[in-house]
Amino acid sequence: MKKIATKEFIIGLCVIIALVVLFFGIDFLRGISLFQPTNYYHASYSNVAGLEVAAPVTVDGYKVGQVREINFNYENPGIVDVVIAVDEKLSLPVDSRAVIESGLMSGASVKIIMGKESAKIPVGGEVQTAVIPDLMSALSTDVMPNVGNILAQVDSLVRNLNTLIADPALANAVKSLDAITANVELATVGLNNTMNNQLPGIMDNAGKITTNLDVVVNDLAVLSAQLKALPLQSTMDNVNATTANLSTFSAQLNDKNSTLGMLMNDPQLYNQLNRVTADIDSLIVDIKRNPKRYISIKLL
Repeated sequence: MKKIATKEFIIGLCVIIALVVLFFGIDFLRGISLFQPTNYYHASYSNVAGLEVAAPVTVDGYKVGQVREINFNYENPGIVDVVIAVDEKLSLPVDSRAVIESGLMSGASVKIIMGKESAKIPVGGEVQTAVIPDLMSALSTDVMPNVGNILAQVDSLVRNLNTLIADPALANAVKSLDAITANVELATVGLNNTMNNQLPGIMDNAGKITTNLDVVVNDLAVLSAQLKALPLQSTMDNVNATTANLSTFSAQLNDKNSTLGMLMNDPQLYNQLNRVTADIDSLIVDIKRNPKRYISIKLL
């Protein structure tokens, strides 16, 4: 009887040990830390899609804990209670929030947005919550309503494009474009040939023109040197003196008291001079006609 009891005890002990190992092994495989000291907090959500037990709890991208339990609240349908375990060194301000954040490829996680208040949430207390829609939900809400309109526009564009392609005018336009392209190629070839044939002559003429320009520049340099060598100052002095003399002469002509002024401005003197000139002219004519009257020649 003792041997049987001993065997039963050993078997029972092995079963208990196996159950304990299985329990902790499952938690270990699920990523739940067994020996790290943690504090537990509660959070309530209306939607926990993608969130699983052992999902990471992060602060600023750093893992500080795990999701320990997800329970449906039967007393308040529509609410799911979540228990999160975080490092006992982490204290949560009362205005902190536990946000469910969905990943693009993997499941969801809980992101804690730390508050600024000095008061802390007691261990086991309730954390404010929020849910960030996943990418697919955001696309379904914001993008999908516009997809139908875009598809309709694309369909209309395709139909218009098919109509345009089937239009004979397009084929004619393409043919005309081909002809224009061919003409442009011919013109380009002709222009290249012309340039190849005439370019040497053009370059020769350009060289001759450059030579002539050099000669002109040299002549201008010589002329400039000659102009610099001229006694410009003495010439200008002579011009100034001549101008002064002309000014004096003009002043005398305009002065009625001067001889020239009286001659130019006194009508009576002018008329007398005209009469004297006329008398002298008549005398000369009479002398030519009757020289004996004025010249007597006595012969001895």
